[in-house]
Amino acid sequence: MSASQPLSANGFDRFALHPDLIRGVRAAGFSEPRPIQVETIPAALEGADVLGLAQTGTGKTAAFALPLLDRLLDTRDPGPRALVLAPTRELATQIDAEMRGLARFTRLKTALVFGGVPVRGQIAALRRRPEVLVACPGRLLDLMGQRAVRLDAIETLVLDEADHMFDMGFLPDIRRILTALPSRRQNLLFSATMPREIRRLADEVLHRPHVVELASSAPAKTIEHALYPVCEGRKRDLLEHILAGEDCDSAIVFTRTKHRARRLAQQLDRCGHRAVALQGNMSQAQRDRAMRGFRERRFDVLVATDIAARGIDVSGVAYVINYDVPSTPEAYTHRIGRTGRSELAGRACTFVAAADWGWARATERMIGAAIPRRKVEGLTEAEGARAARPSDGRGARPRGSGLAQERGRPSRGRRRGARPRSASRR
Repeated sequence: MSASQPLSANGFDRFALHPDLIRGVRAAGFSEPRPIQVETIPAALEGADVLGLAQTGTGKTAAFALPLLDRLLDTRDPGPRALVLAPTRELATQIDAEMRGLARFTRLKTALVFGGVPVRGQIAALRRRPEVLVACPGRLLDLMGQRAVRLDAIETLVLDEADHMFDMGFLPDIRRILTALPSRRQNLLFSATMPREIRRLADEVLHRPHVVELASSAPAKTIEHALYPVCEGRKRDLLEHILAGEDCDSAIVFTRTKHRARRLAQQLDRCGHRAVALQGNMSQAQRDRAMRGFRERRFDVLVATDIAARGIDVSGVAYVINYDVPSTPEAYTHRIGRTGRSELAGRACTFVAAADWGWARATERMIGAAIPRRKVEGLTEAEGARAARPSDGRGARPRGSGLAQERGRPSRGRRRGARPRSASRR
């Protein structure tokens, strides 16, 4: 099909994007723009700076990718002409994949650079002068130090998940990168929260920005979330109980440490769940295999730490389970936002031990609402009760998921190798 042939109506037609981009939009399965896209794309197409405040899973990538790509199609100058900075390898990889998909019918090229892998292939990609460079700050600075990349032709800068970059200590790196960019450029900054340091950065970088504020400290309305009072020694039992539920065909389980994530994934695997860990000590190849297996439903349970899981965008995750509470109240919305994405329903369960109730009250103050408590007979305890570890750390496991049981639905166990209902046959 040529770009000049008439195409059926699409909600993205309102933006008057280049016909080859509209073809990419259709090929990606997009029919109607999301709110963040409706509010962002027109201003970005006009060349305005944009400050976007929105939660994960709201369609931010297409919101900045489409106007960025459209503007790049105006001329054929060598790149890189657009720089997208992301805090983690996973997020950078997903951004690059979505941008390549949207640009598949154009001549535009992208390059992806992040640490933890050999640099040779990334340098080779940069020598082809791609129009778009998607990068993590640390590896980009390394390449700049080697004079393997020049940023003096950058026309558009995108800072995605800026609050996460601050949490991970990247602000000094970002400021060093900014000094290598042309002073005249378009800037797009996206963040789910606006801590003081990010507000200061926005004031430094953005010029009279168009502000899109869709973010909220409260979880998305598509997520049913609850707290489960439980002593530390019964968390495994409670986790097994929820995973056995009829409605739990996929889950992301968050732990506080890398060692805990690895050990818990191994324990779940031995118990018959198709579980895999995602944590910082894994090589990039191992992380890629884990994420690919979870997306393709070869694994039902992904056990992850906060740092490793940032940027995860997997559709149709039924449950997020906070095996350990997040380190801060602000991280709560980020974690549970891995379910209930793209306007699909999801559920989030947070295990709250005796020492965690201060965090729970602070989180409720932040979101401006009480979080429902859930009880499971024989496993949960009274709120604020003193932790009491069972002598063997194990106990009889009631049948059924906590949320499923409360609704009166039957439960099922899971045998090793059993195919979840949502997985397609291969």
